[in-house]
Amino acid sequence: MHCANSISNQAIFNQGRTTIRSLLIALSFLVATANAQPYPSRPVHIIVPFPPGGTTDIVARLVGERLAATLGQPAVIENRAGAGGAVGAAEIARAAPDGYTLGLATVSTHGVNPAINPKLPYDALRDFTPISNLASVPNVVSAHPALGVRDLRGLIERARANPGRITYASAGNGSLSHMLGELFKASTDTDLLHVPYRGVGPALNDTLGGQVNLLFDNLPSSLPYIQSGKLRALAVSSPARLDALPGVQTFAEAGVPQLNDPSWFGLVGPAKLPEPVLARVHEAVTKTLATPEVRERMQNVGAMPAGNSPREFAAQIRREIERHKRVAEESGIRVD
Repeated sequence: MHCANSISNQAIFNQGRTTIRSLLIALSFLVATANAQPYPSRPVHIIVPFPPGGTTDIVARLVGERLAATLGQPAVIENRAGAGGAVGAAEIARAAPDGYTLGLATVSTHGVNPAINPKLPYDALRDFTPISNLASVPNVVSAHPALGVRDLRGLIERARANPGRITYASAGNGSLSHMLGELFKASTDTDLLHVPYRGVGPALNDTLGGQVNLLFDNLPSSLPYIQSGKLRALAVSSPARLDALPGVQTFAEAGVPQLNDPSWFGLVGPAKLPEPVLARVHEAVTKTLATPEVRERMQNVGAMPAGNSPREFAAQIRREIERHKRVAEESGIRVD
């Protein structure tokens, strides 16, 4: 009797051990299957390191909407503004390298900031995986009509006659618009008063309201107000005059070629993004930028679809940092 009970108990134990082993194998299979799901299997978050209303936000939302359709998952746009884009850029750099957090890189975050801020909380080259440049965008200097100047030459003459009395708004200390304003001053021997804001949106609002005389900006965020007559464009940075503003000179035409380089807006991920994920996102970006809908919408806001390889985009970022280092040294701009 005792022997029969022992055999029965041993059988139950063995059966239980087999059941547990089977459950563990099944669980391992489920985990492996989940991990093997093709990317992306859930929403992709795209961090915009500037407030809503600026060109970075416009490009991110314009591309993100179509990119989501191409990837088959929602693209969630998240604005993380502050410190000339450094707050949002640092958040992109800290994200897990799984492809579910990407972000916008700009001339400000990956050109100006590394050139002028020795305490930047990220390394623009080491802490990111470049994916592709999305758009090339002209810059513009525009004036409130009350200033009474009609072109760049008129601004230069007025500024020289009134040193320190004409104000210009920027997206913040160390931003691209700040760099453009200071480069303009150095290139034209003028003295303008810098008024920094927390992003292009607030800077644009106060320029529209006449509290500030000028705004150095990317064209897409200012274009509607230029076309409506609320702002007067004085010059644009472009190889040739723009179809949207045929009467506005380029900076080179106006005698200030130092400001004639357009801006760019690209997509990056955290460092060490897996190669299959990088390839999938780059493929989706390429398809997105090739669609007539996206190309037309970009052109309507003054942007030009770009698109290049991760290697080419990385080289573009390196060139931008070196260029702005030279500008910072010549103009003395530095953020501590």
